Amino acid sequence: MTKRPTDAAILIPSLNPDNKIIELVKKLKEAGFNTIVCVDDGSSEEYRHFFDELQNEYGCDVQRHCVNMGKGRGIKTGLNYIRNTYPEVPGVITVDSDGQHSTEDTLKCAEEMIAHPDSVIFGCRRFKEEGVPLRSFLGNTITRWVMRLLCGIKLSDTQTGLRAIPQNLITTFVNAEGERYEYEMQQILLCKERGIPIVEVPIKTIYIDENKSSHFNPLKDSIKIYAQFGKFIFSSLSSAFIDIALFTLMVKLIKGSFGGSDIYISVATITARIISAIWNFGMNKKVVFKSKAELHRSGFKYATLAVCQVLMSAFLVTMFHRLTGGNDTVIKIIVDTMLFFISYQIQREIVFK
Repeated sequence: MTKRPTDAAILIPSLNPDNKIIELVKKLKEAGFNTIVCVDDGSSEEYRHFFDELQNEYGCDVQRHCVNMGKGRGIKTGLNYIRNTYPEVPGVITVDSDGQHSTEDTLKCAEEMIAHPDSVIFGCRRFKEEGVPLRSFLGNTITRWVMRLLCGIKLSDTQTGLRAIPQNLITTFVNAEGERYEYEMQQILLCKERGIPIVEVPIKTIYIDENKSSHFNPLKDSIKIYAQFGKFIFSSLSSAFIDIALFTLMVKLIKGSFGGSDIYISVATITARIISAIWNFGMNKKVVFKSKAELHRSGFKYATLAVCQVLMSAFLVTMFHRLTGGNDTVIKIIVDTMLFFISYQIQREIVFK
C-alpha cells in the first residue's frame, strides 16, 4: 500500500520546553500526523506538565530520561522506540521543540522521504536572510566549510534539526556515535562513510527571540562537534612533524656531503617522507578513514601518491630555494601545506574510499 507523508512518525526531543511544543504538536496533528513521539530529556519537575498534556490531550507517546542525557541520546531513544513500536511507518521526522520548524516544511521533508526511501532528508535553512542570529550564521558557515574541506561533504545547513530518516535506516542511526549535539554531526559523517545520499529540502529560516530558548552552548558544544575532526588533524600534523623534524635533521647531517650541490634537499626530503608516509598510511587507513580496502590496493595507491607528492615537494622546495635563497625548512613548510590539501582530497576520494 502506498504510504502517505503523514504516515511518518514525528520525533521531538526536548529539554525544559515551553508552550511552543504544545503549539507545534497541535499543528502537526491538524496536518494529519498521528504518530508523535516526544522524548523528555531529563526536564525539571516544573516542566513535566507539558509532557503530561502532550500525552493526555494529544495522544503523544512520551519517553523519559530520568536525567539529562543529551539531544543525541534523546534522538536515539526515540528512534529505538519507534523502530520497535511502529515498524510499519515509512520513517521518522525529527523536529525541534522550539518552534523553528513549520508544519509545512515538515510535510515537505516527509514527501521527499517517501520519494527517496534510501536517502536521508535534511530541511536546510537559508542563512543569508535577515533576522538570523550572528552565532547561528557563524557556527553554520564555519562548520559547512570544515565539512567540505575535510570530508568532501557539501551541505548548505549542517546543523538543521529537521531531518527525515526512512524506516530501513533507523537502526543505522541508532548505532551512530555521539550523545549530545555532536550526534547530529556524526549522522552526516555516517552518511558519508556508508554512502547514504543526503537530499536537501529548502525550508523557512525561523528564529524566535534570536533562538534564546536553544540549549546549544556555542563554546562547549562546538568543541564537542569539532572534536570529531581531531583524528583528521592529528594524523596530518603528527606526520608533518615527523617529516619536518627528520628533514631538518637530515639537512644538518648531509648538507656538506655533496660538494656544495643542493641535491641534499632531495635526499633529505625523500628519506623523511618515506618514514613519515609509513606512519601516515597506517593512521589514515585504521583511524581516519577506517578503510576496509585491501591493504595491497590501498597501499599501492598511497605509495603512488606519496612518490608523486615527494617529487613535487622536492622540486618546489628546490626551485623556491634557488629563487629566494630562503631557509630550507620554512620553504618546505609552506610548500607541504599547499600539497597537504591536495593530498587529502585524493586520499579521501581515491586511496581510502
